[in-house]
Amino acid sequence: MNNQPVKRLYRSKSNRIIGGVCGGLAEYLNIDANALRVITALLTFVMGMSLWVYLLAWLIIPEER
Repeated sequence: MNNQPVKRLYRSKSNRIIGGVCGGLAEYLNIDANALRVITALLTFVMGMSLWVYLLAWLIIPEER
């Protein structure tokens, strides 16, 4: 059996700018939150990723306890 704790995705309370989505996702993926924010901004404004995706993630991903 694998005794490692289960990794869960939460919106960050401590590493947030708007909703904690990028901070929580960065903690989950173990990457820099600011780099993820830059990538998200580029995808939103340059590649046309909808802001609805971020808002939907904000609603679906639970806030960390």
